[in-house]
Amino acid sequence: MANHPHDPRALGHLTASARYHDYRYASNPIAEGGTGEVPLARFDAELHERGGSRVLPLDNSAILGCAGPATSPGLCASFVRVRAGEAVLTDANATSHLFFVMRGSGASSPAEGATDQTTIPWKAGDLFTLPARSRMLHEASEDAALYWVNDEPLLRYLGAEATQRQFTPTLYAREAILEALDGVLRDPSSATANRLSVLLGNRLFPHTMTVTHVIWAMFGLLPVGALQAPHRHQSVALDLVVDARPGCYTMVGRTLDRDGSIKDGIRVDWKPHSAFVTPPGLWHSHHNESGQPAHILPIQDAGLHTFLRTLNILFTRRTKDGGHDVIDRAG
Repeated sequence: MANHPHDPRALGHLTASARYHDYRYASNPIAEGGTGEVPLARFDAELHERGGSRVLPLDNSAILGCAGPATSPGLCASFVRVRAGEAVLTDANATSHLFFVMRGSGASSPAEGATDQTTIPWKAGDLFTLPARSRMLHEASEDAALYWVNDEPLLRYLGAEATQRQFTPTLYAREAILEALDGVLRDPSSATANRLSVLLGNRLFPHTMTVTHVIWAMFGLLPVGALQAPHRHQSVALDLVVDARPGCYTMVGRTLDRDGSIKDGIRVDWKPHSAFVTPPGLWHSHHNESGQPAHILPIQDAGLHTFLRTLNILFTRRTKDGGHDVIDRAG
C-alpha cells in the first residue's frame, strides 16, 4: 500500500532541513554568538606599495563566517596595484563597482568580449563607478594604486547573478570633487556643521542620493584642530584615508559619556592610502591634532540601507549644560 501523502515518511526529503528555534535566543543571533560581528579591521598602505601588479582583497570573510573575499557582509574592498606599463584585470559578480585612484595615472578599458567599449582615463584623486558586467583591464602609465569596492558579497549571499546594468560608467574627476567640497566650505552654515563633506551621487538615483543604487560614497574634509562629534549608522563603513599627517585619528566605541564623547573607545590612527572598517552601530568620532587638513573617503552599502529605510544615521550635539543630544542631522 502506497504511503499517504501526509505520512511523515513520505515527506522526509521536504522536512529534513527544517529547524525550529526558540525566539528568545534566535531573534538576535549576533548577541547570542550565532552570527559573527563585523570586525574593526585595518589594512595598511604597505600592502599596495610593493610587489607585482595584482589585486589584494581586504578579506574579513573568516571572521564574518561567509564565503570570501568579503570585507563586510555586503561589500568587498581591494587594493589594486598596477606597475607602470602593466595591466590588471578586475572582474566580479557585482551590481556596482567603485574605483578611487590613490596614486598614478592610466586608463581602464573593457576586457576582450565586452559589449560596452567605454574607456575611462584616470589620475590620482579621480573616482569612477562601473555597473554590472564590467570586466575591466586597468593599465597604468605610471606606477598606480586603485581602491576597488564592489557588492559581490551581497550577490553571493543572495545566490544572484548581476545581469542588469542599473547605471552607466561615471567619472568623478578630482577637480570636480574638490570644487564641490569648496562650495560646501563657502556656505556660511558650514561653520557649525558636524561634517564638512560631499556625498557623491548619480542622476539616476535621486531618492537615495548615492553614487550607485547600493553603494554610498563621501569625500570628507577633517579641518585642522577639528573634533567631529560622534555619529553612528547601521551600514558598515569601509574608510580610506586619502591624505593625513600624524595626529589624525578616529575613536570608535559602543557607548557615550555624559558629555557626548566616546566611552572606552578604540583609537584608529589615519595613514595615507590605508583603510579601516568601522562596524555598524558603533559610535565614531574624527580628530585632527596634526596641524594640517586631512581627507577621508568612507564607502558604505548605505544606498541599499537608504532604500530599505534602515540606515538610521544619528549624530551627537553638545548642550549648554555640558550634556549632549542625539539628532538625525549632521548640520
